[in-house]
Amino acid sequence: MSGTNGAGGAEETGRGSRTGGDAGRAARSTRSAGSTEGGAGSHPRHDLDDVIHAPVRLSIMAALAATDKAEFRFLRDTIEISDSLLSKHVITLEEAGYVRVEKAFVGKRPRTWLAMTDEGRRAFHDYVSVLRRLTEGSPQ
Repeated sequence: MSGTNGAGGAEETGRGSRTGGDAGRAARSTRSAGSTEGGAGSHPRHDLDDVIHAPVRLSIMAALAATDKAEFRFLRDTIEISDSLLSKHVITLEEAGYVRVEKAFVGKRPRTWLAMTDEGRRAFHDYVSVLRRLTEGSPQ
């Protein structure tokens, strides 16, 4: 499913750091491993993926989870953010291996499509599972 209409607005994330690529995967695996060692605790919040956790990135992942691919403009308008903010967060998700970006021309106009990778689908599914554990009060 993809679309092309709507109006976008700007949104701030309040997050200054990016984690992506091999460094992002290492940070996530270190965080998860650290959640049960060294007094960090076993609360499910320690298992939340920091790459997905930012509200804009969570919105992107949720929108992409419902489709095979989505056009950039459709995604921008759906989650009501600016082009530049969407681009910034897509780069973070792409570097983490969660999103694939495809660029092509339709006629003479450039178009960008976004799709969730298999790794991204697994990470999003895991993230949602952790949220369920948190909201349902399940310790494990």
